[in-house]
Amino acid sequence: MSARDFSPAPTDKKTLEEGVAFTPRFDDRGLLTAVVTDASDGRLLMVAHMNAEALSKTLETGIAHYWSRSRRTLWKKGETSGNLQHVVAVETDCDQDAVHLQVRVSGDNATCHTGRRSCFYRRVEAGGGELRLIDGG
Repeated sequence: MSARDFSPAPTDKKTLEEGVAFTPRFDDRGLLTAVVTDASDGRLLMVAHMNAEALSKTLETGIAHYWSRSRRTLWKKGETSGNLQHVVAVETDCDQDAVHLQVRVSGDNATCHTGRRSCFYRRVEAGGGELRLIDGG
């Protein structure tokens, strides 16, 4: 499947929300949001973006690919670190403008570039009139 193979989203809401065709709706920059969780325990690992090519490569290979907005390039997650994300399942939301990837991470199981399992390792806490970040592991 190539990036050109995605059908346009149906114009009628019922078909989009209740139909069986996967017709991802990319935003005006050609991206959709990807929420990534660990397939074994549901831990939120990261949120990223995919363009049509990244989504196609993910579906073709079973390895997660994303679009780096800062580098403006396709990126195979874990290619340099060895912590590849093996896709177990792909779900889409009701209006098909976001996907949820359930993955198993190879290597040392780190997803974040900081070496942590998840990019969501800090919790926001309010106290004394200020907000601060607390390491939540």
